[in-house]
Amino acid sequence: MPHIKNALIRYRIIDKCIRNKYNPFPSKLDLREACEESLFGSIDGTHICDSTIEKDLFSMRMEHDAPIKYSKLERGYYYEDPDFTINDIPLTEDDIESISFAAKTLMQFRDVALFKQFGSAIDKIVDRISVSQSEDSDTFIQFESSGSEGGSEFLAPILEGIKESRLATFDYASFISGELKPRKVLPLLLKQYSNRWYLISFDSDKRDYITYALDRIEDLEILKETMVRPEGFNPDNYFKHAIGITSGNTMPEDVILSVGPIAAKYLDSLPFHNTQKLIELNDDFALFSLKVNVSEELIRAILSYGGDIKVQQPISLKQEIESRARKILEN
Repeated sequence: MPHIKNALIRYRIIDKCIRNKYNPFPSKLDLREACEESLFGSIDGTHICDSTIEKDLFSMRMEHDAPIKYSKLERGYYYEDPDFTINDIPLTEDDIESISFAAKTLMQFRDVALFKQFGSAIDKIVDRISVSQSEDSDTFIQFESSGSEGGSEFLAPILEGIKESRLATFDYASFISGELKPRKVLPLLLKQYSNRWYLISFDSDKRDYITYALDRIEDLEILKETMVRPEGFNPDNYFKHAIGITSGNTMPEDVILSVGPIAAKYLDSLPFHNTQKLIELNDDFALFSLKVNVSEELIRAILSYGGDIKVQQPISLKQEIESRARKILEN
């Protein structure tokens, strides 16, 4: 199915290129690069080859009656009928369902400040799709409730600060005491986790990366003062060994979990982390290994399985789980 959907997207990219009056007669290379850049953000041919474009052109002619011709003089493709566009072809039921699913996902964020500029566009998509669907379609799919809006008004200014490497000041409420303390940091990354938005930043005074929940920020100001981004910060790698929002300033540890047979099936189908591997399986238990940062999120995830997970290593994590278990019994 993903391959089919990608093909439909490529058809529309090709159609747009052929109809571009400012750059007429695109070559096969032009079409390949346009498709690959739109879908994968590259143009080196790693993801899409010339033969794929040739097959797409053939399918567009055969399946959608696209009047595609090749001009030897211009060394590029054109429509014999200049008014033709593949966008006039009606969407299939599969297309409508896919767009509806995406639109309903977007609807969860339509009231978040950063996305309000797209609100009317989302409404139009949902309204248009609803015409083609049965009225009781909502009884088939239920989405998770939308994320917390606390601090969402800060998304747009923080994003601008990240793009321009500008420092930010704000007051931050301690989760324990509730006391507000001033902060001055360089915003680096916005991340959503568990229905909350978080800011990953660099504090030059502490020489460390700090994470702040946006719903505990007050009086945010993006300054004109700029700062060079830390060379070692890589958004893709920062959460590479993280579970949840607690990230990796420390080295990841090798975690070994012994899991009961029933719980093992759940854990195997919904891993804690993408490094999780099944290293042993028998009738009594399964052993899983992970290479992650030991964090509060990992501890809570293990505890959520009750007594069905036993920590083999590291010892520090094992001791922490035992300590939490004693508190549970005391309560």
